[in-house]
Amino acid sequence: MPSDAAEAGAKIQILKDALYDEARQHGSADRLFTQKDLLDLNVIPSNDVVLLLRVVQSLTDDKLFVGGTNHAGLAWRWRSREDAQKYTSLPNDETMMVYSIVDEAGADGVWNRHIKHRLGMHEAVVKSCIKYLETKGYIVAMKNVEHPNKKMYIRANLRPSDRATGGPWFTDGELDSPFITELETIVFEYIKNHSAYLGSLPARGGGGAAGADGALKAPRKGIIRGGAAANGDARGLKRAATEISNDEQPAAAIGAPAAASSEAAEAKNSSSAASRAARGKVFLPFPAGYKSYPTVTEIAQFIHKTGITNNTTLGEADIQQLVDVLVYDGLVEAVKVGGRKGYRVMRAAKQDTASFEKRQKEREAGIGLDKPHTGVALPTNGVTEAPCGRCPVFEICEEGGPVSPSKCVYFMQWLGLEDRLAGGAPAMVSI
Repeated sequence: MPSDAAEAGAKIQILKDALYDEARQHGSADRLFTQKDLLDLNVIPSNDVVLLLRVVQSLTDDKLFVGGTNHAGLAWRWRSREDAQKYTSLPNDETMMVYSIVDEAGADGVWNRHIKHRLGMHEAVVKSCIKYLETKGYIVAMKNVEHPNKKMYIRANLRPSDRATGGPWFTDGELDSPFITELETIVFEYIKNHSAYLGSLPARGGGGAAGADGALKAPRKGIIRGGAAANGDARGLKRAATEISNDEQPAAAIGAPAAASSEAAEAKNSSSAASRAARGKVFLPFPAGYKSYPTVTEIAQFIHKTGITNNTTLGEADIQQLVDVLVYDGLVEAVKVGGRKGYRVMRAAKQDTASFEKRQKEREAGIGLDKPHTGVALPTNGVTEAPCGRCPVFEICEEGGPVSPSKCVYFMQWLGLEDRLAGGAPAMVSI
């Protein structure tokens, strides 16, 4: 009877609303609910499976439930009422199917040719549907750094994933190399300043006691020179251990005048002080067991507090990528002390002690452009710089052959004699 049908329809509507609201409260839009999960929500009376399927089918028809599968079999996830309204407002099934594929692709987007092949539609029909959805503002075109030449589409209210955009390292689909280089430099400077300290190198000769000025002094040699031996042997005599001293006043056994010895000591101190002043301050590594090397978390907090990235948000995973690059480049190394993983600078004593701001100003003025942004230049010699080590025709290079050392073009470039090549002069190199 009509009244019974109306009553059943009203009952289904009530159960639909109740089941939909319970599903939203018990899981996100990505959670898949199995049949058992829906019955456990205690909405369907007497756990009636037939009634449950009728309610779920009605929700699916209204685009409020989306079917899927998981390890337990058939399952459903809920869709927001706003998104469901977009589906029901579409003019035909073809447009609805195209929008469904774009919706399923999520934040990664989908290629227009993939839509065509999956639906088996004519290309003109797919283009017409996409144009309609773009006009309505339901989907938008996007760039994917993995497939820069493909026409990709994504839902208009979604933010493209880092996989599609390349994360914070890409701008408008292009790798932002200056931004990456600048951040690498800042991260390296932070690690350098927090994994080493400024100090002075000890005086050459090492192992001596500290003098009045705090500098290390080398012990005197255990040989007496300048006095004749009793047996007429002109060679130096070994001094007794008790006579070896670090004092400025020489031992009495030497027999030199006190005034001359004092002048020599003063000259030596002056020379040592000048040498230390020339060397200046350097970065020195912390002793073994130091536990406060900077971690990725601390570096990320520093970057966030300074606000140097403007509107770009960087997480710990992004900072870890920068640190990994520095590790791969041999500029920093990981240090584990007591379960804490920090990082320290490599070759600390060779690092530039000038501040980052000063070096930036010098670079802007054209000074020091030949120096690397981070770290120090790697040591080189003639063997590593010579073109033979990376010569593409090394195997056929011999005197009298098609390529020979005496007529090597790469040697001319290495020696800076390209003008001879440009002038047509023979590339003769004496080996």
